[in-house]
Amino acid sequence: MSAQAGFSRRGWLLFGAMALLWGVPYLFISVAVESISPPAIVAGRTLIAALLLLPFAIRGGALRQALTMWPWVLAFGAIEMAGPFVLLGHAEMTLPSGMTGLLVATVPLFAALIALGGGDRAVLRPARAIGLLVGFLGVAIVVAGPGLFGGEVSLLAAGEVLLVAILYAIAPFIVARKLAEVPSLGTITLSLLMIGVIYLPIGLLTQHEVPTVPSLAALVALAVICTAVAFLAFFALIREVGPVRAPLFTYVNPVVAILLGALVLAEPLTPGLLIGFPLIIVGCWFAATGGRLRPPASAPSPLPIPPAL
Repeated sequence: MSAQAGFSRRGWLLFGAMALLWGVPYLFISVAVESISPPAIVAGRTLIAALLLLPFAIRGGALRQALTMWPWVLAFGAIEMAGPFVLLGHAEMTLPSGMTGLLVATVPLFAALIALGGGDRAVLRPARAIGLLVGFLGVAIVVAGPGLFGGEVSLLAAGEVLLVAILYAIAPFIVARKLAEVPSLGTITLSLLMIGVIYLPIGLLTQHEVPTVPSLAALVALAVICTAVAFLAFFALIREVGPVRAPLFTYVNPVVAILLGALVLAEPLTPGLLIGFPLIIVGCWFAATGGRLRPPASAPSPLPIPPAL
């Protein structure tokens, strides 16, 4: 498909699938942490997903290439998976899943700031700079909203989720600068495997109760649907619509997370959430793209890897 062409039917199907696959994890995490410790969730999710992806990575030779760069793959896994997965699990012990999904959507805001720190002055262009301000205003309203309109929100939990967004914003820079020549499937599979092995003893030591059936089902769903299947679908989406437009589904993920939280877990749609939501999404869009669907042809775009939710 050319850069100028619209989405094909297959492209739209994959786009919709990814919006759901990486919008639903917050619901599963919220159910899993009811009886499984966050480190145990990380261990189970990453190991199951790694074992499912391993045959694909071996067959295509992607794993062999990733092994040659294992220190950087491990660094990527620590920033993209090890830290975020356990922080999200801990945060969702007190934070609604819909609010969690929305706060994670601030990744483009932090990515823009990191790019600015690296010397990318394009971030200071009016549309993108305004996007940054609008996006962070939305964050402030979401976090402070319950206090302003009634209710409470854990500032620690909100801070944990925003730290996750920062980590998710850093990870693609490692891929672009250190792992650009390594197939994405190899990077993902090896990093999942290494993080799973590291977290397995921690998970066993921190799991003090027998997991319930709903929590175990949520953990398996996280591993199979939201990690292994999601990454395979994401790679297919990249092949279908290109690496620039493929991650655009991440702007739909918070909608899915908020709706599922409200419909399945009966989480309240607070005024702060309803007011801050559009500000964050619009702000992220303009901060990341300047309002365009794709960057100018002269601007190189490394293969993006959205958050491994």
